[in-house]
Amino acid sequence: MRVVAEFTTEPFYGEGEPPDHARLAWQVVQEAGLKGDFGPLGTEIEGDRDAVLDVLRTVMAVALNAGATRITLQLHTEL
Repeated sequence: MRVVAEFTTEPFYGEGEPPDHARLAWQVVQEAGLKGDFGPLGTEIEGDRDAVLDVLRTVMAVALNAGATRITLQLHTEL
């Protein structure tokens, strides 16, 4: 089963470079080899259910450690 996850880390700081919590979360996704799209208002990743779920735990831990105060997550499946 394929899963698509979209997550947003906060706080936002406006224009300029993405905050560390967003940038480092995206780095985790890239290192895991998952397909994804890093955007200013959220990051979307997709892949095998277990691979996505496994990387999301690391994404959340890294983002929180880098200063995120809120993480919003949406998941949906593609059969």
